[in-house]
Amino acid sequence: MTQQERRHIAAGLAHGLSYAEIARRLDRPTSTISREIARNGGAHAYRPDRAHRATADRAHRAAPASARAAGRPREATGDEIVEIVEIAVRSGMPRMTARVHVDLLLSEDGRRTAAELARRLEVSPASVSVAVNFLLQQGYVRRERDPHRRRDVYVVDDDAWYHSIVVSVRQTLASAHAAMDAAEALGPDNPAARRLSKAGVFLERVVHDLKDSADHWRPLLS
Repeated sequence: MTQQERRHIAAGLAHGLSYAEIARRLDRPTSTISREIARNGGAHAYRPDRAHRATADRAHRAAPASARAAGRPREATGDEIVEIVEIAVRSGMPRMTARVHVDLLLSEDGRRTAAELARRLEVSPASVSVAVNFLLQQGYVRRERDPHRRRDVYVVDDDAWYHSIVVSVRQTLASAHAAMDAAEALGPDNPAARRLSKAGVFLERVVHDLKDSADHWRPLLS
């Protein structure tokens, strides 16, 4: 949780908002808000800056010396995860989708079942379903079937970024061709047709360059 979000929580408490309303405004689960407030003094003693420092201190203390001694890699802290999610949200990804994507990216083997995602993120299976469907459509993850447990497993592999670019190229090319078709139907003397034609040609050239670059650099993912 970011420091700005904690300040929004404090402001909401000062204005008498319910935990559910604060959660709605921050696009967070109500349980996240209630835990944040409970472990940082409660509704009457909650101070955002103090809560932020306390979280950082807890994360630092929680860095498991036993894990380091065993040679296991350090896991991302809560604040680091939040920052990655915020970057994805600012780029246009829905927050829940970003949380699911980041949890998959940071998993040791890049694999989670829907049940594991729901449990780890403390959200409903329906929320996970919407998020993974978006990620599948955009090429960020792929679905595998676990024959032993007879359930789907969602996977982020090394080629995920390449496939996401391919999907983006395909979608943008469809828009470019639609613009050029509309321009042709309107005729060369129509001002809107000229704008659409230029936009279509521009997008077509750009995405072809992007696809060529992705093909060229794809071996880096191997």
